[in-house]
Amino acid sequence: MTYRAFLATAVLSASILAGGQASAHAKLVASDPAANATVAAPKTIRLTFNEKLAPAFSSFELAMADGMKAPVKTSVSADRKTITGAPKGRLMAGAYKLTWHAAAADDGHRMDGTLAFTVK
Repeated sequence: MTYRAFLATAVLSASILAGGQASAHAKLVASDPAANATVAAPKTIRLTFNEKLAPAFSSFELAMADGMKAPVKTSVSADRKTITGAPKGRLMAGAYKLTWHAAAADDGHRMDGTLAFTVK
């Protein structure tokens, strides 16, 4: 193999690998309640992602602004793109911070994020 052919193969391989890795990151595309929304106490909370998740490594936690945790039971949908959480009990009025983590099913790469909403 000539140096030029080796270099071309290396560049092509690197670009294919980089392209595959970039698409293997689960990104939040929608939430209910929406970020920064003021809503009536939700019975369920949904986070929808752009690709399939690894259920064992994808969930969220919910806390009030003062740090008091609000217990939530989470599950991943059958299509593996939505995390749904059901608060254990009615959410009190106030500001909430939702902290999520989601692992892409393709490579297990973990993404983290937060969003806030207010219960009226």
